Amino acid sequence: MSSSTAENTAEPVLYAERSEWSDVVPIAQYENIQPLAPIFYSPEYKDATDYFRAIVKAGEKSSRVLQLTETIIRLNPAHYSAWQYRYETLIAISAPLEPELVLTNALTKTSFKTYQVWHHRRLLLTALRDPAPELVFNEEVLKADPKNYHTWSHRQWLLAHFDQASYGPRLLADDVRNNSAWHHRFFITLERGSKYDSSNEDTVEVARRELRFAKEKIALAPNNASAWNYLRGVLNHARLSYSTQAAFAMQYIVDAAEAGTDDAFDLENPPPSKGADLPCAAAIEFMADVHEASGKEGISKAVEVRYWEFRIREAIKA
Repeated sequence: MSSSTAENTAEPVLYAERSEWSDVVPIAQYENIQPLAPIFYSPEYKDATDYFRAIVKAGEKSSRVLQLTETIIRLNPAHYSAWQYRYETLIAISAPLEPELVLTNALTKTSFKTYQVWHHRRLLLTALRDPAPELVFNEEVLKADPKNYHTWSHRQWLLAHFDQASYGPRLLADDVRNNSAWHHRFFITLERGSKYDSSNEDTVEVARRELRFAKEKIALAPNNASAWNYLRGVLNHARLSYSTQAAFAMQYIVDAAEAGTDDAFDLENPPPSKGADLPCAAAIEFMADVHEASGKEGISKAVEVRYWEFRIREAIKA
């Protein structure tokens, strides 16, 4: 994109007032139409989009089209047609894509919740075929919003498209409840990895490692639904019965006063951290799934009692 410093200072010069655009006849959005409830746009946006409709109709692709689409995108980052026509123009006039990506970086940082800017990045990266700097940029944007869906989705596309598998566990270390980070870990570690095979020691070890990881994080924050969902996901991926983790989950359905009374410490089944809020509703739900999968009618009496005791305490708190 071209520099827009002049456009962003003082009063913007409308395209209708620019001599280099005098050969273009703008097309109004509501030309020969009387809408019942017209949308009122700013004069600058209306002027730019009127000229945009004219150049699209004419099929013009030139450097001045890049200037025009930049103006529209800065005013409305979600204008899909402007993004798309801009990319087509870049390719048509063989414009260098590196400077385009640099300025798109700035627009992404101010509009990272807009899908269109990420789609434009994908088009540029596919053409440039150099994903290395993008991983660094992606992490910079995640610092601004560690749970932004579009940023994580773009990262997954990047790793899948260029086969650049890399995962930064520090995001979960910073916030163990970051559901997007959990989802990303599952995508990179399990969905993109080799299909689970009980006869393949490598895939078996990956499943073991991820089970340990999930349980360690549950021990730190027992009521973190994301970690319990991840535990279920690993078990489903490896086609392992939930009952294999019953001994682990049972530690979390007791009262806080009863937790940690066993002197024997099982590394495979870490107990709740000191001061954990117990009993844990997620553990109770997990044990319910264990008993349901076993074919028993309802859930065991012990789990049922724990569940209703928990509900009563929560109701009293409220």
